Amino acid sequence: MGEEKSGVKIITDNRKARYLYEIVETYEAGIQLVGTEVKSIRAGRVNMQDGYGLIRNGEAWLINVHISPYQESSDYFNHDPRRTRKLLMKRKEINKLVGKLEQKGLTLVPLKMYFKRGWVKLVLGLGRGKKLHDKRETTKQRQDQRDMQRALKRF
Repeated sequence: MGEEKSGVKIITDNRKARYLYEIVETYEAGIQLVGTEVKSIRAGRVNMQDGYGLIRNGEAWLINVHISPYQESSDYFNHDPRRTRKLLMKRKEINKLVGKLEQKGLTLVPLKMYFKRGWVKLVLGLGRGKKLHDKRETTKQRQDQRDMQRALKRF
């Protein structure tokens, strides 16, 4: 109910990205889409697991995010599911990202896609890849949190 009042409707969430990457900062960006892509996104047919962001020639791009072809349209009018999409960000943000992406081990990862007042928005995370022991530590902390919640629920 709170989501509807604020005008935000979450389409998809890349939960695996928070497990694989340590997210340092997040950015909100718009996406340049064609009509059949928007219709397919409204139906919730998006997969962001293999996607990543890239800065090329002073522009931000979203690569390898799969938006399924729209079922009600013919193949002639449909889009390529894994095409490269331009991200709509302010010049200041892009320049800041260029400096941070040049640091060792940082990458742009799509975290969440949602509608905000009718426009498709994307949350990008500036992340550093986790090592295996970091992933194990995250899993251990999550399990400890669950155990504590269960123990508090009993008493």
